[in-house]
Amino acid sequence: MSSATDSVAWAWPAEVPSVATARHAVDAWLRTLETPAPPLGDVALVVSEAVTNVVNHAYIGLDQGEVRVELSLNGSELALVVADDGTGLRPRPDSPGLGYGLALMVAVSKRFEAQTVEGSGTRLCAWFSRDAAEATLPSA
Repeated sequence: MSSATDSVAWAWPAEVPSVATARHAVDAWLRTLETPAPPLGDVALVVSEAVTNVVNHAYIGLDQGEVRVELSLNGSELALVVADDGTGLRPRPDSPGLGYGLALMVAVSKRFEAQTVEGSGTRLCAWFSRDAAEATLPSA
């Protein structure tokens, strides 16, 4: 990423307290860029969901690892990456969640991509428009 002013990256242990820590760090950084709402709340929601997925799913049967969060600004587009080095994205019948997290992340982002390699981790990428009018879903 190019500079401290238009990108940032963090890493935390894949533990429950890191969900709120990640959400607050992302929110604080976006506010320094005067990011409007939306997409401010949408980005925070995706961070919470994605980091929660890492905490609940990524390191099952492994030593606890970390979750990495990166944000970058490219013109009017904001890119978010949440990554881990866990077991990869796969169904889990004993999941503690309802299973709506991925669908929710897709719904609030402009574009969404999930990449996984069995045993090598998962990388979720979401893009958001910084234009509040463009980031707002049309009413039905």
